[in-house]
Amino acid sequence: MTFKSCKLTSCKPRTHQFKPYKQLSCAVLLAMATYGVSAETLNIQSASDWGGAHNSYPASNTIDGSTDWSSRWAAQNAPVNLVLDLGSVQNVQDVAIAWGKGEEQTYKFEIRALADESSSSWDKVYYGYSSGSTSGFETYDVTDVQARWIRIKVFENSAESVWTNITEVEISGNDSPDYGLDPNLPPSGNFDLLDWYVSIPVDEGDGYATSIKENTLDAGYEDEFFYTGSDGGLVFYTPVEGVTTSSGTKYVRTELREMLRRGDTSYSTSGKGNNWAFSSIPSSDQSDFGGIDGTLNATLAINHVTTTTSNTEQVGRIVIGQIHAEKNEPIRLYYHKLPGNDKGAIYFAHETSKSSGGDETWHNLLGNMVTSDGDLNSTSNPSDGIALDETFSYSIVVEGDKLITTISQNGSELAAKEVDMSNSGYDDADNYMYFKAGIYLQDNSSDDSDYAQVTFYQLDNNHN
Repeated sequence: MTFKSCKLTSCKPRTHQFKPYKQLSCAVLLAMATYGVSAETLNIQSASDWGGAHNSYPASNTIDGSTDWSSRWAAQNAPVNLVLDLGSVQNVQDVAIAWGKGEEQTYKFEIRALADESSSSWDKVYYGYSSGSTSGFETYDVTDVQARWIRIKVFENSAESVWTNITEVEISGNDSPDYGLDPNLPPSGNFDLLDWYVSIPVDEGDGYATSIKENTLDAGYEDEFFYTGSDGGLVFYTPVEGVTTSSGTKYVRTELREMLRRGDTSYSTSGKGNNWAFSSIPSSDQSDFGGIDGTLNATLAINHVTTTTSNTEQVGRIVIGQIHAEKNEPIRLYYHKLPGNDKGAIYFAHETSKSSGGDETWHNLLGNMVTSDGDLNSTSNPSDGIALDETFSYSIVVEGDKLITTISQNGSELAAKEVDMSNSGYDDADNYMYFKAGIYLQDNSSDDSDYAQVTFYQLDNNHN
């Protein structure tokens, strides 16, 4: 079977001629709404130039908060270049420049942007002239761009002076991309949820958690555990006190479970047609499954984790993504932040098939928090970790016997790990797989009122 990737311009599944429920999942792709994100003044970490500056008037003067003539950047000859570093990739929308003697002369200039320091190609986002009518700020509406560095290149001025003078620069935008999400819509208005059901920690009458199936979820469902946030993101909320999904688990969750049947209940939840397998299984069995191999991509922010237990193995620990099989998990991806730390570590566990012993190996991605056996290795603040409310992305990819997990931020890879699963026992057709995403709380000893909260901005799953 061949499946086609769903793009942002379309979430229509490509059907298979024999089994119409089999398609590449475009679940939880962004809708094409264009809900805007308001601009705010961004923090400029540093300012530098490419030469020609007067020793008494360095580039750093352009970010000192003063528009006084005595606190200016002055650079000789043309063209001259002023470079502003935002410290990380931001969504830049406007650049405001206070020109020295701007009320007396005009400047011919352009503005360029760069996101990746390994690239030498700067994107031009503005070209024009200053007004010549003010020495205060003039705001230039640049082409919206993801950038860490902004470069102002000045060619000449109307006074025909060899000196370029800029007293101050401000850059506006926001520290996260506009994901096109509308906070006025329910989750299904921003995301295609027909490919998932969600478990919430409420007793459905049998002592276990409630499962909100695909058709209900896709029809606008939301509640206190699963709802649209003020920024349009998909919010998962999980308290410590709540019911579990089965007698085999001791932790509470608010979590999506992949459903390749997309609402066609003639296929059972645990049936092969509703799930997927690794391409390492015999080729003769692959057509029985709803997909082969898979990729789960997510962009999210951890808003809150538990803080009220002294158990360092549990406090602040959640699972944010999984591949689940019938009885085991090829991967559980963890975020773990201790109360005294500014940042949280990210690591994962790989479990072999129960038929191969069900052994687990653990792998650090950000921080060095766990040993290969899963024991707590370090409680120190992970300098390369992720803070609360900091947006990042993860990718979980299976290609045959390869399991590849990547953490990234603003398009730059932070960490990656590949696991060889050739001896993990997943090469038979008895195993079926499905992705999970959201919050699987790993703390049952904090106060009942304690909780975890996560907001997803992008989530897509696909299979061959």
